[in-house]
Amino acid sequence: MAEPLAHHRPGGSPPRTRGTRRRVETAEPQRPSPASESADTIRVASVPANHIYVRHLSPPEGDRVTRLADPRPCGAPSGSQQWWPPVMLDPGWVDEHADTFDVFHLHFGFDAQDPAALSELLAALRRNGKPLVYTVHDLANPHHLDEGEHRAQLDVLVPGADRLITLTPGAAQEIAARWGRAATVLPHPHVVEPDGLLRPRPRHDAFTVGLHAKSIRPNMDPLPVVRVLADVLSELPGSALRVDCHPDIDDPESHWYAPGVLDELRRMSREGRLELSVHDYFDDDALWDYLIGLDVSVLPYRFGTHSGWLEACYDLGTTVVAPSCGFYAQQRPCLIYGHDRQGLDAASLRDAVRKAYQERPTWRADPVERGVERFRIARAHETLYEELL
Repeated sequence: MAEPLAHHRPGGSPPRTRGTRRRVETAEPQRPSPASESADTIRVASVPANHIYVRHLSPPEGDRVTRLADPRPCGAPSGSQQWWPPVMLDPGWVDEHADTFDVFHLHFGFDAQDPAALSELLAALRRNGKPLVYTVHDLANPHHLDEGEHRAQLDVLVPGADRLITLTPGAAQEIAARWGRAATVLPHPHVVEPDGLLRPRPRHDAFTVGLHAKSIRPNMDPLPVVRVLADVLSELPGSALRVDCHPDIDDPESHWYAPGVLDELRRMSREGRLELSVHDYFDDDALWDYLIGLDVSVLPYRFGTHSGWLEACYDLGTTVVAPSCGFYAQQRPCLIYGHDRQGLDAASLRDAVRKAYQERPTWRADPVERGVERFRIARAHETLYEELL
């Protein structure tokens, strides 16, 4: 999920120093009152809970599943909806709150947990008789240039989970090949809220291709992609290239500092080869406005697995040109170009953009089908939890 969507994306947590255990203040989780809690309610400690993917794992009218609120991390302001770093990953929290949940469901947010810490979490769940469900969103962490750290984390979580879920058949096949475990395949639910699924696409003159570099995570290599896009779009009448990024890539004090990138983008902008927009993170409304205003969104990833950004584009009817790495093509209809750790296939990117320009594909989620899909996904989760209790 969670990439997509800088603030929604699985694995989208900010970096912090690893190898240390931090004391956390565990805000009291939601505890349904005995009078209101049905005996059939399934209480889930979800890591996280306040994330658009997780919120859409239940139908709008609700179901038997109640997910505990994310405890407030130490240092987070009172009333904040911040969930990272996840307090529930602390074995002490599990021991103290074991009577408040029936199932522990891990999605993402464990970037800073080393394998030993994850093993301690599994041990705490076992001694309290709590089953672990793990949804494998990321087989390659977009925030880790070195695959070794994430692989070591998966080597604890995948064999140790009672049940596994993933989003695509390709990811399930890789899980089976690497660990000999079967994962239930359940698609990503819609990202845009139901009323947004009905939003008409705006009319505009230019055929607009967008690339959002965000803060240039380790799995992104935007400049080679931008150069190819600028070249091919200069050959297509009535087309335009929009490039967005966050200002922290130009801040030497920032973790995301990428020297020289913004200089080149500004130079290309002055030459009229692209329109550059440098801004802080979009909130949801601004993000939907941005995406629905594009004809095409190009994902500049060198490695990855799944994408919530792709799901949002599908919800809004924006064509996605996705890289050949990962399993994006199995999520939703999109155009594919060659891009992975070995490099960029410029010819395939040019071909994909030309195809989008010439054919103008209309791949947009049907609101009714998305609603039915969400209900089916929710029911599948509820059934999986039932089987573990």
